[in-house]
Amino acid sequence: MTDPSAPPRLTRLTFHGPLSEARATRLVQRLTRTNPTTVLDIGCGWAELMLRLLAAAPGAKGIGIDLNADDLDRGRRNAAQRGLANRVEFVEESALGTAHGPADVVLCLGAGHALSEAEPPGHTVEALRELRRLVSDEGRVLLGEGFWQRTPTPAELSGMWPGASADEQYELPALVDLAVAAGFRPEWIETASLEEWEEFESGYQADAEVWLAGHPDHPLAAETRERLDRHRRAWMGYRGVLGLAYLTLVPTT
Repeated sequence: MTDPSAPPRLTRLTFHGPLSEARATRLVQRLTRTNPTTVLDIGCGWAELMLRLLAAAPGAKGIGIDLNADDLDRGRRNAAQRGLANRVEFVEESALGTAHGPADVVLCLGAGHALSEAEPPGHTVEALRELRRLVSDEGRVLLGEGFWQRTPTPAELSGMWPGASADEQYELPALVDLAVAAGFRPEWIETASLEEWEEFESGYQADAEVWLAGHPDHPLAAETRERLDRHRRAWMGYRGVLGLAYLTLVPTT
């Protein structure tokens, strides 16, 4: 059970990623154009985009897979509030080798690592092969995957996550080529804007930052401060360097 005295978690975020309302609306319109009946969300978190897809496709049912029980509970609550509880299942399990699927729409937003045990960037190739297995022949995959907008400098890498390397992300053209090699054609290629990144990263920290400012002597304050400062330094390191591609992929037959 969540400790009521602990810092609140992610209440400022609608989506667990750099995704604006306007882009989400366009994605839902595009992904429901083929009248899907099944949706699979890999690493779903609280599955906001999947719930919007189900609301826009009344004949569809969805399955969300994730390992975070709190996020899954949030998704279940949101589904119930929107009258979607009977059309969606949230499963707490690993997506590696999942038996769920094939589905008409497969979402994998920042969760390619969940489909592979390979180290980056090799996980991307394996994830794309898995996504081709998990999507129906007439379906669509929405892949949200990181890429370098430009090669990061050693100084920039040193400010990111521990062990950050220029070799662990592809650039966008190479990422799209990998999708084609895995058996897809790119229906749509788009990337998160800096505004979307700033909205996400600020929202990711905001609850805990406000809590910390008002609870500097709380038993959890020291570890919260260290976590927030570490994440902020990483974000300042990859701001404008790390991108996120949203690829709408059509399987080839």
